[in-house]
Amino acid sequence: MSEPLTKVDSAVQGISSSPPKEGFKHRRASSSANGVMNILDLEAQQIELQIAKETQMLGWKINTSPSTVEEKDYLKKLLTTPPVKKIDLHFPLGLEVTARNLKGVTIKDALDAIYKQFKKRADDELELPYLAGFEWDKEESWTRLVVHLQKDAGKSNMGGGKKKKNKGGDD
Repeated sequence: MSEPLTKVDSAVQGISSSPPKEGFKHRRASSSANGVMNILDLEAQQIELQIAKETQMLGWKINTSPSTVEEKDYLKKLLTTPPVKKIDLHFPLGLEVTARNLKGVTIKDALDAIYKQFKKRADDELELPYLAGFEWDKEESWTRLVVHLQKDAGKSNMGGGKKKKNKGGDD
């Protein structure tokens, strides 16, 4: 029994006494996309945000599902450039909601966060029921967008024009 083994016994031969150290890797590293920043890092580096102009063309009613938006392609666009993981959306009367997406907050993420707050409100409860757009005011707060609302859909028709009604007396 003193002859050497021909096959390597993993319990005895062929491995070092301790496993190789490759550094501890976080399990969820892949869920965060490259280039997506933390809003606080942007503030520290003084990197300015650009808001997608498409938010002003939605004509979306805040107590209806974001899936009712006619231009579905707009929903997939990133809300800000550079993309951020989360951003606070501040309403003029003080309400604040947070839109989150580890791969970059999209317009749909922002609409979902707003809809979650207003879905149980009746139309007559809302003084300004339509989204007019977002504003980033770095003097007031670097980490949040101000939500602007308006009385009617008032979106600029970019080729759509499906909901335009003729209010003249032409019968």
